[in-house]
Amino acid sequence: MTLLGSFALWAAFLLGCWSAGLSFFGNWRENPATALAVRRGVYAVCAALLVATLSLWKGIFSHDFNIEYVWAYTSRNLPEYYLISAFWAGQKGSMLFWAVVLSIFAALAQALTSQRHKDLLPYVAGVTNLVVIFFVGVMLFAHHSNPFERMAVTPPDGNGLNPQLQNPGMVMHPPMLYLGYISITIPFAFGIAAMLAGKLDAGWIIAMRKWALASWIFLSVGITLGMWWAYVELGWGGVWAWDPVENASLHPWLVLTAFLHSVMIQEKRGMLKRWNMGLVVGAFLLSIFGTFITRSGVISSVHSFTQSDIGYYFLAFLLVSAILSFTLLYTRWPSLEAEVQLESLVSRESAFLFNNLALVGIAFSVLWGTLFPIVSEAVRGTKISVGPPFFNRVNVPLGLLLLFLTGVGPLIAWRKASMANLQRQFILPTAGFVLTAAVLLVAGLRSFYALMSLALAGFVMVTIVQEFQRGVRARMSMYQENIFLALVHLVERNRRRYGGYIVHVGIVIYFVAFTGLAFKTEKSVDLTPGETATIHSPFGYDYTLTARGVSQYVMLNRKVTAATLAVTRNGKRIGDIKSEKRQHMDSFGNDTFEPSTEVGIISDLREDLYVVYAGSIDGTERAHFTFHVNPMVSWFWIGGAILTLGGILAMWPGGPQVRTRRRRSAAQAGYSVPLAGVAE
Repeated sequence: MTLLGSFALWAAFLLGCWSAGLSFFGNWRENPATALAVRRGVYAVCAALLVATLSLWKGIFSHDFNIEYVWAYTSRNLPEYYLISAFWAGQKGSMLFWAVVLSIFAALAQALTSQRHKDLLPYVAGVTNLVVIFFVGVMLFAHHSNPFERMAVTPPDGNGLNPQLQNPGMVMHPPMLYLGYISITIPFAFGIAAMLAGKLDAGWIIAMRKWALASWIFLSVGITLGMWWAYVELGWGGVWAWDPVENASLHPWLVLTAFLHSVMIQEKRGMLKRWNMGLVVGAFLLSIFGTFITRSGVISSVHSFTQSDIGYYFLAFLLVSAILSFTLLYTRWPSLEAEVQLESLVSRESAFLFNNLALVGIAFSVLWGTLFPIVSEAVRGTKISVGPPFFNRVNVPLGLLLLFLTGVGPLIAWRKASMANLQRQFILPTAGFVLTAAVLLVAGLRSFYALMSLALAGFVMVTIVQEFQRGVRARMSMYQENIFLALVHLVERNRRRYGGYIVHVGIVIYFVAFTGLAFKTEKSVDLTPGETATIHSPFGYDYTLTARGVSQYVMLNRKVTAATLAVTRNGKRIGDIKSEKRQHMDSFGNDTFEPSTEVGIISDLREDLYVVYAGSIDGTERAHFTFHVNPMVSWFWIGGAILTLGGILAMWPGGPQVRTRRRRSAAQAGYSVPLAGVAE
């Protein structure tokens, strides 16, 4: 299977080179057979990489420890469901995962894109094949990067999987994040194809809009799952630490969010063409940058792979891609001139423009904070770390501005809003802001940023409810439908717009959850069995925890030391909570890796009681604990689910209005089709 896998990698590399060369230099415009050969080349690359993937899966599940990658990340006693995550647990496997998924996406882009955009598809094939060639080339030519590399001697057992990766979240978090990174290549490829083909109307946006939204959804789910994994696995009691690799996943998400908003202005008004092309190029480059950060070892992170020479390959690819892309954009600059100018600062176009500036401003500040340690080391010889205070100081005000614009955008008319329009639209949302702020002040909240965040959340929620209410009321009046049917038909006829509003609900819930988590409490204690400790909740509860003792046992592939505590809240017993120290071992009972911690959590919609057992003192049953009470954490996961639902709804095909728009776009050279954005 390793010979087959290596042969498949070489086949994919050579086929990709041939197909890419044909797409850029072949005479496919006048020869349909050449264009068909380019497409078939994409399919052939995909088939070859699927063979390579199946070969590695076979080695993993058959415990072929003669394969160095299988030995490094699996063992005989590793639970089978974690054998799945072993495929992307290491650098070599994740490279193959990236390449095969990109080849699948490239094949789907060729198969599913309308023939109206056939002049773009060979260039799209060329761009996607070049990216695939890079990843396959790294596996083939970089030192110790081939996932099918064999060992001189076959060990009896493998090294096993890092304990931090033996978590259900790691079965889903990395692939979802990778899917987001990888699928950005497709919108990027359409943007480059549009510039190469000189097709700079809205057609390329229509061709790739669902890919952009799909990438945004994948990134959103991946980031949320990563927050959950960090919360339950790392034991520090938070969901976001401004870690460099966390930041790297946030960069393309922010830029894609800006892009999904601004493309609507290009479609509706013919504006921001240059800006949109720059955003789609920037999103792709940031996805490669995130991969570089993860694999280069230049920045220390709990998420990153070990340092290796592979980082230089990614840095070179990043620089070459940036130079070529922006050079091409420069040559097409005159052709991307806006058709109309901004008529008024009080307009929806202006609100979306400020929205974009806020998003890009946050992305830039996070990027600068991530890169500053590298820059400082290069300039001064000393690495200066940038911690959460910097990111919070810069991004909290920008985030509040973004939240405000999220509510303002749907309220203002296109082109120029009249005073009557502003008064009619803003009365209820403003009342929601004032009422929320007043209630919070009466409740004793005095933190300015927290007060503004929650009051603006009220403002945005009233905006969204108002938009749904007006649409439902209009349908009830026009079609004599009941409120339920009116709501269903309203959303069905304009899924993109109302799916975007649902996404906004998820974003608002995120802001509320982050605001709540700022008021968490923490306490460290040492307890022997029978002793108690109390920690106060921001919601006014008192949790009393009584140590019940420490037990030891063997479970699956680990030795467990578990500390259990009985919990009461305001004198009422609510159950037991258990936190563990785990020592993983191989099939022969030998210890592997450092001990890991499994936190204990009792959760409800208001707050989480979060317990970390740090270990016993001097081998006795006296144990050291850290207690956290974290407000509103469950709302992160609720907000993520709502955000994902809204994104899927916005991307979902069909509907009467969509079919009407497609017919209209087919008859117009300008492709006047509203885009799938996060808002409308």
